[in-house]
Amino acid sequence: MITVLGTFENGLVKLDKDFSSKNPVKVLITFLDEVQSISKEGFKLSDFSFSQSQKNLSALKSSLSDAVIEERQSEK
Repeated sequence: MITVLGTFENGLVKLDKDFSSKNPVKVLITFLDEVQSISKEGFKLSDFSFSQSQKNLSALKSSLSDAVIEERQSEK
C-alpha cells in the first residue's frame, strides 16, 4: 500500500507528488478536514422528522441546548 497526499477541489484530486503505474490502481480517498457538502437540492420536508429526532436524542442526559452550548464552547 502506498500513501500519497493530495488536495480535492471542484471534483478533482491533485496529488502532491507524481505517481505512475503501468496498471489501473484502486484508491481510497479520506477527507481529513471537516467539510460540509453543498447540496444542490437544499432541504426537503422529509429531512425534518420529530420522531427521528427523539430517537437520536434518547441517550442525551442533559438538555439539547446545554449540549450545543458546551460543544460550541469546547471548539474555541
